[in-house]
Amino acid sequence: MAFNIAIYLNRIRLARVPTTVDGLVALQQAQMRAIPFENIDVLLGYIPNLTENSIWAKLINARRGGYCFELNKLFGLALEALGFTIKPILGRVRMGAVEGGPRTHQAFIVTIEGVDWLADAGFGGPAPIKPLRIDTEELQAAGRDVFRLRADSASGELVVERKNGNEWFALYGFDRATALPSDFEGANFICARWDRSPFPSSLMMSVLTAEGTANLFNKDFSMIRNQTEETETLKTKTELQRLLSDVFRLRLPRSTIDSL
Repeated sequence: MAFNIAIYLNRIRLARVPTTVDGLVALQQAQMRAIPFENIDVLLGYIPNLTENSIWAKLINARRGGYCFELNKLFGLALEALGFTIKPILGRVRMGAVEGGPRTHQAFIVTIEGVDWLADAGFGGPAPIKPLRIDTEELQAAGRDVFRLRADSASGELVVERKNGNEWFALYGFDRATALPSDFEGANFICARWDRSPFPSSLMMSVLTAEGTANLFNKDFSMIRNQTEETETLKTKTELQRLLSDVFRLRLPRSTIDSL
């Protein structure tokens, strides 16, 4: 299928996107607001289909979300359709660990006027809400949060780190090797089926809001509102359905809620 950029931009509620840094920031944030990170299908035992037709049917037509391979596949198609220069990469998730695991996170290096940016609409949770400039180790603000890219000589990677209080928390590491479609297919299978992957056993959801990020991990929900973090523990299926509808804007049948 031919990627319909007009329908995509309508889905994420964005009128136009120039091939500039400001345009890249606007595109990443608009998709993160409109299309949530969610691993519902994987939790229910399915392996996400990464073909363009399947991604379009799920994220655009059915107005669902997805996890990194789905979200960033769509994001990458949009970047290409808009004329950005991109390189798809695979990163090693750390989530605070000294070393990363297998290469199971998709992102992009986007080059604009000779400068490389890390663009990522699919990490969810603690991820930066705007692209990070790659050629510096200086601190970079993204909304309420501060990030840096630290060179790790042991792995040869740049590590995306988020400042949590006085500590630096490693999210994932990456290098500049170009990832191929077969790499994403293999990594997608690992994420969906490996017993050490978190996705088949825990519900994880995240969406960008006007005030911050809303996150759901199993029954624990958190949301930034009025500069403060509100938390809630879900107790019933009705509460889950309300949250999925009102916050994550997902219209799921009751049978899916029952399965979750």
